[in-house]
Amino acid sequence: MTIHILNPNSSAHVTAGIDRAIDPMRAASPVAIQCHSLAEGPPGIETQAHVDGVVGPLLAQARGLESGASAFVVACFSDPGLAALREQSARPVLGIAESAVLTAMTMGQRFGIISILSRSIPRHMRYLGAMGVMDRLAADLPLELGVAELASRERTWDRLVAVGRDLTRHGAEVLILGCAGMADYRADLAAELRRPVIDPSQAACAMAIGRVALAQTEGLRA
Repeated sequence: MTIHILNPNSSAHVTAGIDRAIDPMRAASPVAIQCHSLAEGPPGIETQAHVDGVVGPLLAQARGLESGASAFVVACFSDPGLAALREQSARPVLGIAESAVLTAMTMGQRFGIISILSRSIPRHMRYLGAMGVMDRLAADLPLELGVAELASRERTWDRLVAVGRDLTRHGAEVLILGCAGMADYRADLAAELRRPVIDPSQAACAMAIGRVALAQTEGLRA
């Protein structure tokens, strides 16, 4: 059985970054963890059209993995297809945005989100509003970098630090990386800003491991 982490874009670089981020968690997992790209997906999910367009292929990918799955993680900060996959699958399904926000609220009163682009923020606001957590949001601020650009540390690092500092000035006690493509920067950013920084894929993977462990305790009671 396996926890399947589904990156709904086609970027091997992003999927490799997710895999590196969750690799230390494999020792704590009662089952294997495998990361997947979505061949039909765009190189990066940056618009509502991208979000909507990957839902069908994502559901098909998950359907093919269902029989050997312990849980699924949707590894895009827009959580595309999350409700549909929960309806389709008999397994636990975690979205990285939802998981990151829930984790952040256990670590501080107010959280801030580092987004890739300004046009991502209205999408996040709709989601946070639906979750009912807007009063815990300090701010959501953009890097103004696309997913592919995140691979360049030279372009990304200074922007991450500047936006992270702006979020702390808005009152954020915990920072959330608003894209799975930022995974490689989490530890360095937390050290630089002296604030907890949440990688959303790690947060969702931790919840998936917990759900699998809970399911195993139910099996022991049966």
